[in-house]
Amino acid sequence: MDNKRGRLAVVIWLTLSVLFFLTSCQKLRVNYIKANYHFNKANALFTDGQYRRAITEYEEAIKYNPNLIDAYRFAGEAYKNLFRPGDDRPDNLEKAEKALEYLNKAYEFSPHNKEIIYSLADMYDKLKKFDEAEKFYLKILELEPGKMDNYYVVAEFYKRYAAEKEELRSKAESMYLRRIEADPENPQGYAYLANYYELIQPVPEFDKANDYWEKRITLDPENAEAYYAKGVNRWAKAYRLPQLPLEERLRLAQESLKALLKAIELDPNYPEPYAYVSVVYKSVLAKLEPEKESRYNAEADRYSERFQELRKRQAERKKLEEELKKLK
Repeated sequence: MDNKRGRLAVVIWLTLSVLFFLTSCQKLRVNYIKANYHFNKANALFTDGQYRRAITEYEEAIKYNPNLIDAYRFAGEAYKNLFRPGDDRPDNLEKAEKALEYLNKAYEFSPHNKEIIYSLADMYDKLKKFDEAEKFYLKILELEPGKMDNYYVVAEFYKRYAAEKEELRSKAESMYLRRIEADPENPQGYAYLANYYELIQPVPEFDKANDYWEKRITLDPENAEAYYAKGVNRWAKAYRLPQLPLEERLRLAQESLKALLKAIELDPNYPEPYAYVSVVYKSVLAKLEPEKESRYNAEADRYSERFQELRKRQAERKKLEEELKKLK
């Protein structure tokens, strides 16, 4: 009799366990369905820029499925989009805290996700929290050491702080150089480093920049933009450093004209070189050689007119393209 009761108890227990398991599975399935419903709704709102409403839906999705990684990620992105850098009001700083809370939660789930890491780096960067931002930017390099664009991203990060911290100038420079090392035949890497040297404050390193414009030209000798950039560089040094000897400023102006005219030769419909030829004549040559001022001004006017003509043509072409798009 006792054995019979024991077997009955086991059967009842097994039956209840199966029922509980089936009920739990059913509840889990329902929760997943609800989570996906709210997640998809949130994504549509996020795409439309309705970030506040999207956050509500992402939070609902998380409530039904606490393991939905992308819900944490995009809730963080939504808060980040609502955050306004430089605004220290409590409600704005609260948005930053929520953005970091959700992004860090997403990072816990997926510590090798480059997009999440980059977003965290960017958020800390917006808050001017240098150490935290640097940690995540460097993680991007750890994940993809062979991808050249990552070095540019980190270099630009260091560049933003270089004026405040002198030691970061060399870090930024090293990242631009590593980008070049990752793909030495790519002209863009040389352009990035040249631009960096030209923007250094308080005094740009014009000659270092010029060296890299030359390297870019060597790799891509038919590129009008490269010659234009070199021409602007030589003009900028002559114009912005008036303490240079007269002979050197004249030499720089002639180098500038040569590069700008080469850009025009390569692409006669490229407007910007015409504008800078005019600027070189008026702002440097006419001042350094006043006996030739009238001739230089006449040349400047001629190139300026051509610049205006090409810009007008560009504007008309753009307007026509926009009108044609509307007809499609």
